[in-house]
Amino acid sequence: MPIDIDHLTEAELVDLNHRVVERLRFLHQMRSHKKMLDFHIGERVSFQSQTGAIVIGVLTRYNKRTVTVVAHSGERWNVSPNLLQPVAKEANDGAAKAPTPVKK
Repeated sequence: MPIDIDHLTEAELVDLNHRVVERLRFLHQMRSHKKMLDFHIGERVSFQSQTGAIVIGVLTRYNKRTVTVVAHSGERWNVSPNLLQPVAKEANDGAAKAPTPVKK
């Protein structure tokens, strides 16, 4: 559905702009919220910091637009849920356990 904006006044264009921006913010918040619910409180997650380091920690709280992750070092990070990756079960235990040899 094309929208003809050529005949709108400046005030109408400004109003339309505000409405479009607000709608885009709402859609972004909905996507972030949906992604946030892919993770659970207490789950181990990882993300890449601004310096490029991989941070592994535990998700401790849902915020309005971010989640709080407490890293193993004790640092608290407020992170966009779009940056999170789940940590594999083996990584949750610190190291993969070697199989126990079977005696014959």
